Amino acid sequence: MKLLSDLFPLLLFFIAYQHYDIYIATQVLMGSMVLQLLVMKLAGRRIETMHWITLILMLGFGALTLGLHDSRFIMWKPTIVNWLFAAALLFSEWFMDKGLLRHLFEKLGKFPLSVLRNLNNAWVAFLVGEGLLNLHVAYNYPESTWVNFKLFGLTGLSLLFILVQGLYLARHMPHESAPPVSQEDR
Repeated sequence: MKLLSDLFPLLLFFIAYQHYDIYIATQVLMGSMVLQLLVMKLAGRRIETMHWITLILMLGFGALTLGLHDSRFIMWKPTIVNWLFAAALLFSEWFMDKGLLRHLFEKLGKFPLSVLRNLNNAWVAFLVGEGLLNLHVAYNYPESTWVNFKLFGLTGLSLLFILVQGLYLARHMPHESAPPVSQEDR
């Protein structure tokens, strides 16, 4: 359900683009993201730092897109968001006692430090690569191709990466020892 609510503004952006243009779609995206956080706040849900960063960047890049009537700004937003998160992962791993991913995954159990470092490095590489791919599509293909890529390509790649990450983590999932079987249970 959370994934669907996070994708809702992007879906509205896509639909608005299909019926109007990039500028109307940008306005719809900006408004729907503000509305999304407002609904989350009213529902008592925790608004994560990622949501705030994404909203601030969306409003900034959206305002530049609309004010300068230049779609390149909105096309850069996914790359900037990905690169900021990659930088945060690197910074937290190098300069903090516990990296962001270690903090996040400690709720799932005790994973070996090497597994979490590998995962952190994989996320950094993925986010940088996805940002570069976004720029490649934005500058080498028509705007309509970028809009489709934004919804289907970037989202699909992210879901595939999360699936692969899940498979990797499953191999290293901490095992709880089974309770001893009593004579009566046999």
